[in-house]
Amino acid sequence: MLRFLFIVLLVPTIFIYAQQSGDFQKAPVTITGLVLDQDTNEPLEYATVSFFSPRQQKIITGGITNQNGKFKIEVDAGVYDVNIEFISFKTKTLPKQRLFKNTNLGSISLGLDTEMLDDVVVIAEKTTVEIKLDKKIYNVGKDLTVGGGTVSDVLDNVPSVSVDVEGNVALRGNDNVTILINGKPSGLVGLNSTDALRQLPAESIERVEVITSPSARYDAEGTAGILNIILRRSKLQGMNGAITINGGYPTTAGISGNINYRTGDFNFFTTSGYNYREVPGNSLTETRFLNIDSEGLDNPDTFLTEERDFDRIRKGINSNVGIEWYINDSSSITGSFFYRSQDNESNTTNIITEPDINGNILSQNIRFDPEVEDDLTKQYALNYVKNFDDDGHKLTFDFQVEESSEDERSQITQENISTVELVNTLEDQDRILLQADYVLPIGEKTQFELGYRGNFNDLDTDFLVQFDNNGTITTDTNLSNNLIFKERINAAYTQLGSKWGKFSYLLGLRMEDTRITIDQQTSNDFNRKNYTDIFPTVNLGYKLSDKQSLTLGYNRRIRRPRSRFINPFPSRSSATNLFQGNADLDPSYSNVFDLGYLNRIGKLTLNSSIYYNRSTQVFTFISENTGDTVIIGADENNPGTEVPVIRRTPVNLTSSDRYGFEFTLTYNPSKKWRLNGNFNAFQNNIRGENNGEILDNDNFSWFARLNNKYTLPGKIDWQTSIFYRGPNENAQNRNEGIFSMTLAFSKDLFKEKASLTFNVSDVFNSRKRISIATTPTFISDSEFQWRERSFTLSFTYRFNQKKKRGRSQRDFNGDEEFEG
Repeated sequence: MLRFLFIVLLVPTIFIYAQQSGDFQKAPVTITGLVLDQDTNEPLEYATVSFFSPRQQKIITGGITNQNGKFKIEVDAGVYDVNIEFISFKTKTLPKQRLFKNTNLGSISLGLDTEMLDDVVVIAEKTTVEIKLDKKIYNVGKDLTVGGGTVSDVLDNVPSVSVDVEGNVALRGNDNVTILINGKPSGLVGLNSTDALRQLPAESIERVEVITSPSARYDAEGTAGILNIILRRSKLQGMNGAITINGGYPTTAGISGNINYRTGDFNFFTTSGYNYREVPGNSLTETRFLNIDSEGLDNPDTFLTEERDFDRIRKGINSNVGIEWYINDSSSITGSFFYRSQDNESNTTNIITEPDINGNILSQNIRFDPEVEDDLTKQYALNYVKNFDDDGHKLTFDFQVEESSEDERSQITQENISTVELVNTLEDQDRILLQADYVLPIGEKTQFELGYRGNFNDLDTDFLVQFDNNGTITTDTNLSNNLIFKERINAAYTQLGSKWGKFSYLLGLRMEDTRITIDQQTSNDFNRKNYTDIFPTVNLGYKLSDKQSLTLGYNRRIRRPRSRFINPFPSRSSATNLFQGNADLDPSYSNVFDLGYLNRIGKLTLNSSIYYNRSTQVFTFISENTGDTVIIGADENNPGTEVPVIRRTPVNLTSSDRYGFEFTLTYNPSKKWRLNGNFNAFQNNIRGENNGEILDNDNFSWFARLNNKYTLPGKIDWQTSIFYRGPNENAQNRNEGIFSMTLAFSKDLFKEKASLTFNVSDVFNSRKRISIATTPTFISDSEFQWRERSFTLSFTYRFNQKKKRGRSQRDFNGDEEFEG
């Protein structure tokens, strides 16, 4: 019935398209074949197969081979010249092939091009996009603005994704994003995902998968969707890789590299790097406390100004090494070890001032917080793959063990106060992942999947607050605590995907059983939360023509509170403003709908979607007066001023309705000029209350990104990236718009074996969060800048690698497929 409705709705569109083309399309036929290396007889993965029409004098369609060297491509019946290409191999042409029925072209062998033997690995010159039923894949090309940067910089250039001034990643404006590395949770993300993403070098990324409508194969965590970061790894014979050295201002230095060595049945690989970064930042908060007494009389208000300066040093090493063993033609085992060690420093100076109405200082408090942080992550992973045949029938097993620790130590001093505040936070986390996936093709166009995943997480947080008064150390038992958080998630899924002509579907069902315990040992508080949920997924696709397609997705998602959200220990970075978690926070659930449209019009590509997200028990952050006070500005001659302490904490609200529209445009006016832009607009309506305060809010916001790349004389590439996020608000906070621009220039050297790149991040030093918070007891204006304008120079040298100039007309990305 559904297929019939699609046909009824699309007949007018197809008729108009056919009229414009001059005639209706001929019935398609399926062409198959196998591409091999002439010398080794091994299959060639990602070889390009294109069909050229002598009558129309253009390429009609094409595709690429799979990991087994096989291709299966639909083409309208007719006579074609079939071209088979692969980098560093001689192109082979099968002329005047009469393809009027399903045809197997057999085995096609390609010989090496001896003039290109030095160029054996492909590095993308431009970023390309692949559209599948449940995700969009952005192959990270030569994006100059991220040269010498980090993963955060790469994500901030991916359509639909935004990274705020604090490094938090959002997808379509929703910050509840699950971040995976190579399809799995990883120690690369660690205890603090924002800091970890700032440590991993940008050059280590091959592609980013933006999964806004995840299939049942993926965890249900993440109401906005999933970002899957794929690291570079080659499977070609011999040694190849790239080394990048960078430096900049504020002081930045680093070296990173990815190296692969393939010999016989073994492939050795590593992605490693070291970096040193100084990250100066600042913030300013002006708070007006509304002094209304119990009788409703408006007394003189209290004003406070708090200035903060951050001097941060981030330095660390990370390394992912592994070996892949091809046991035989149908199975392989991959073992890897990831190591990340960081040694960070953060010196924060707080100046809290109480002025009178004329601006004269009544009292002042200067607080200095030097913090030292040591992070260590170790991860061991084992993967086994068994291919039963060449049609995708396979079984995979994954086992992963991770150990992480994060140790923070502060010695907080205040002017005119001899007592030193000692704050130690020690976090230890152990995670285990078990996963098995089974894929069974049924016929030529149907596929069945079945799988299990177990995530087991233990987090022990020890928070100790002490006071050193001239050598006498006392422990604050009201603030100190020990939190033990345990999470057990067992999940099973099944899904079925198929293609009927131009119509594709992927239907799935996932069951997740969650068991969480929150044990605050020093306060004897114990919470247990158990829940079992069903998560259906539906992904549909219809191919209007070779250049146009429609997708429709639905999935149910969950947002579980992260450890930071439930950690009840108050932050100690400010005497008057603190963050505190909520141990009684419940999970949030979402039903997500997404309708997408893709169209290629000559040199212009349009990728757009309309989406709707209905969430219940949504998280939101509120600011409230704790009822506690603190004395500031006290000394021998001044008793100081007693001011309230403000707490920021997450709470559950009733519901959220988020709906929006986005589109991405790519336009290539010439070989030297490339433009792409992304626009996202959304409305978010939140309903709920907390402690009698109504927190209903209707908010419209948007963001836009424009990238312009042009080749100047002398083959110097120039790229400009502009980003603007419109104003947004919730029940208590309104954030002003943020504008930023990045410039970059690059020059290839040594016959394209090396590149020199210079970029300026945040040219106008304008990437600042400016906001105002309004509550019944106070109004607070604030400005926050995580990182000031920076300059970076990076040099990359590739050995046995060559940049790929793109496939021109033979870039056949965009066909919708089901995962697997």
